[in-house]
Amino acid sequence: MMARLQKIVIFVLLAIASGCAGILGTQGNLGWVLAIFALLFCGHAVVLAFEFMLVAVVNRSDPAPAARAGELFRAWWGEVVTDPQVFCWQQPFRSRTQPDHLPPASNRVGVVFVHGFVCNRGLWNPWLIRLRRLGVPFVAVNLEPVFGSIDDYTPIIEQAVHDIETATRNPPLIVAHSMGGLAVRAWLADHHADARVCHVVTIGTPHRGTLLAKLALSLNARQMRPNSEWQRALVRREPTSRHARFTCFYSNCDNIILPASSATLEGAENRHLAGVAHVHFARQEVVFREVLQRVGLATATRPPGEAL
Repeated sequence: MMARLQKIVIFVLLAIASGCAGILGTQGNLGWVLAIFALLFCGHAVVLAFEFMLVAVVNRSDPAPAARAGELFRAWWGEVVTDPQVFCWQQPFRSRTQPDHLPPASNRVGVVFVHGFVCNRGLWNPWLIRLRRLGVPFVAVNLEPVFGSIDDYTPIIEQAVHDIETATRNPPLIVAHSMGGLAVRAWLADHHADARVCHVVTIGTPHRGTLLAKLALSLNARQMRPNSEWQRALVRREPTSRHARFTCFYSNCDNIILPASSATLEGAENRHLAGVAHVHFARQEVVFREVLQRVGLATATRPPGEAL
């Protein structure tokens, strides 16, 4: 569903831009034609710039280390480059190019990948390519309905974990980006499944909500607002010992999780990465190395030129 929605948005924007450019071009307004296509291809950079200004303001009073100007610029540029790759190519057009990898009787620790808000499994394509080469079993889910309740995603995660368990006879590692980490916590609570995972790695997950969720109206976005009733209910269902199973990556330059420390959990191993933006977080080699270590491949090397 998300792939179709993103394709529609891309084609509609291209059609509108091309139509306007065609009309203006026939009138000799070449400057406006160039401006339209500049807005189409670079407009997201301007939006991101405003987000990072907000990051600088909101995180002033946050316990996370204050971001320097160079870190904010590096994070902004990483997101400017990464967002079109993810939202205009990998997710709308390549989400099925890397099927789940479940070799029979592998006896390895497998990985379940859970994406976040307005994303799909295409987010993980670079990870999936590398893990397949290394022989690591994996399942990458699509969370649907796209704008439904986070609780709707727990059966999807349950099926993915079951598939890995069946193939490997081992509890999997779960890797979750953004909202996906909340869905994993909801699944753990619903199924009392602590013994069915070896560990959970969350990447930029709004464990304690995010201020930006106040700007969205979908049900799952409302559930991600700070101190929402849904989040309070989730905390009430969690034993205090569960967070020890989590490694939570967070950043002082995350342009979606505001404030930054909202991506941490008390009792978890909270790992701060300076100067990393939200979507670009899922391309960080240090996070991938953490996953390799958790599945017993800490010494695996990266071929020259291969990157997340």
